[in-house]
Amino acid sequence: MQIHGTVIGRKMRKVPGTKVIADFRFNHFPLNETCWTPQPQLVHKRKENMRLDHSSLVFVRPAHARAVASSAHEQTWSQAPFCQLPKYLVQMALVLLVVAAGTVGMVGCGRGQAAIRLPDTQVLVAPPVQQDVPVHSEWVATLDGYVNAEIRPQVSGYIISQNYKEGSVVRKGQVLFEIDPRPFQAALDRAKGELAQAEAQLSKSTIDVERDTPLVAQKAVPREKLDNEIQARRAAEAAVESGKAAVERADLDLGWTKVTSLVDGVAGICEVQMGNLVGPNSHLTSVSQVDPIKVYFPVSEQEYLRAKHLSSGTPIELFDSSPELILADGTVYPHRGKVLLTDRQVDSSTGTIRLIAAFPNPGNILRPGQYGRVRIQTSFKKSALLVPQSAVKELQGGYEVALVGKDSKAIIRPVKAGEKVGTMWVIDEGLKPGDQVVVEGVGKVKDGTPVVPKTAQPQAEAH
Repeated sequence: MQIHGTVIGRKMRKVPGTKVIADFRFNHFPLNETCWTPQPQLVHKRKENMRLDHSSLVFVRPAHARAVASSAHEQTWSQAPFCQLPKYLVQMALVLLVVAAGTVGMVGCGRGQAAIRLPDTQVLVAPPVQQDVPVHSEWVATLDGYVNAEIRPQVSGYIISQNYKEGSVVRKGQVLFEIDPRPFQAALDRAKGELAQAEAQLSKSTIDVERDTPLVAQKAVPREKLDNEIQARRAAEAAVESGKAAVERADLDLGWTKVTSLVDGVAGICEVQMGNLVGPNSHLTSVSQVDPIKVYFPVSEQEYLRAKHLSSGTPIELFDSSPELILADGTVYPHRGKVLLTDRQVDSSTGTIRLIAAFPNPGNILRPGQYGRVRIQTSFKKSALLVPQSAVKELQGGYEVALVGKDSKAIIRPVKAGEKVGTMWVIDEGLKPGDQVVVEGVGKVKDGTPVVPKTAQPQAEAH
């Protein structure tokens, strides 16, 4: 027979004909139990039967109540002592009941009343700062060497040594690579030998002409012989000149086995290995002159015309200004540059024209291939409105500020932000002088939030 119920107690014992019942021994009924209504033998609660034994308390289904009752020693309800409570426990229970009833009453009454008002948010406010500020424009820039020299050999041969450290500074004429010179030394020696032969032949022809010239005048030798000797001397002279050129060329080839740097600059990574066969088409490395370094940046055709004062728009100063260089990490390069020249044509695919500036580069910090931004002060903006950067919130590509109205409630207003000037931000549209802008605590307010404004004094940026 299956017994269903809750065990109350700790010790378990078996009742014949059932599975498990709870052994519940007590002297007084615990406060957290139910004081059941007396009924003969069995007590019913929630369609369950409770049977009292002299030492047991168990819940069973009604269908099995008779079997359980017949399986144990029954005891009358008057013999069960668990409803006999001490007087002090009854008094304590009454006190707890009164307190609980009062609490429920207060909660019920509170639902019908207005919610407790929270204190207003305190914020710092200040009007926009109105002053003249410089207007800057920025363009994406690419850095390149002032001179970029590709190092290629003039002769073909095998690389036998590399005489520089990759990435180091090299000087003009410094030997970077050496090619096996032995074939070229042999060619030089052969050219010198051929030159010596030509010079010897010239000497003999000269002697023949000098000997036979007076004899022809005396008609001692035929004129034809003298003419042949003169022709032979001229041929010998030509052979000597050719021999000298061959010697010079062989000497150049021998010198070209030592591959040198063409400029002062930083040498790149070697692109060949020892023992490689190289020739005039082989690229060994590159040397770039990086002090000063060139900076290329494209400007639009409209900006170019405004800089040349040919456009009806506001003219800008572009060519006479000292540009600043902003590096990839946002750092402003400490040295200012100078605009050198303008490209010869406008790029038809982008509608821009390329300008070239030069920046000093002590220590070779800047390297070709880096990216940055060129910033040039193009004009001044009169009576611009500035607010602290902490007062401007960027949201989904737009900008907004929080204002405090006359009713001391926050007003969220979208604005058009301009450039940053120090710790301030130029607001082009959306503000007017005298507006009370929240400069501290803007993240705590929403549109319509009651606030307690306190005046702050942001400092104007020097320029």
